[in-house]
Amino acid sequence: MKKLLVFLLVPSAYLLMPSVVQAHCPLCVAGAGAGLTLSRWIGLDDSIMGIWLAAFLAAVSFWSFLSLVRRIKKPDLIWLKPAIYVLIFATTIWSFYQFNLVIRMEKMYGLDKLTFGIIAGGVAFYFLEIVNDLIIKIRGKSLFPYQRLISVLGLALILSLIDDILIGYYI
Repeated sequence: MKKLLVFLLVPSAYLLMPSVVQAHCPLCVAGAGAGLTLSRWIGLDDSIMGIWLAAFLAAVSFWSFLSLVRRIKKPDLIWLKPAIYVLIFATTIWSFYQFNLVIRMEKMYGLDKLTFGIIAGGVAFYFLEIVNDLIIKIRGKSLFPYQRLISVLGLALILSLIDDILIGYYI
C-alpha cells in the first residue's frame, strides 16, 4: 500500500511543481481574455475595459516576444520587442474597427472610449515593463516575488480608478 501511495504521489508532486516560471504565462493570458469577455457582458465602461484589454495585449506581446527570442536564439534583437508590441496593439485596434466592435457614440479626448483605453493602457504598461526590466537589471533580481504580475495588476487598478473618476466627474 505504501509503495502504491509513493508511486502515485511522486509523479503528482512533480506535475504540480513548475520547472520554469514565465512572467506572462498562457493560463494568465487566457484568464484575462475570459475576464474581458465577462466585463463586456456585464456592461463595464469601454474605456476601463480598454485598459484591461491593454494589459492583456501587453501580456500577449511580451509572451510572444520571449517565445520568439527563445526559438531564434538571438536575444540581442532590441527592436523586436517594441515592434511586436506595436504590431499586436495596431492589429487589435484595426480588427475592432473592421468588425464593428467599437461603439462609436461616446468619445474620450477625441477617441472612441475603447480605443482611448487601449492606447493609454498600452503606453502605461510598456513603460512599466521598462521600469521592471531596469529594476531587475540593476538589482539582479526582482524586488519581491511576482513583481511583474503585481505591478501590472496594480497599475491596471489605478488606471481604472483614474478613468472612473474622469468618466464620473469630468467627461
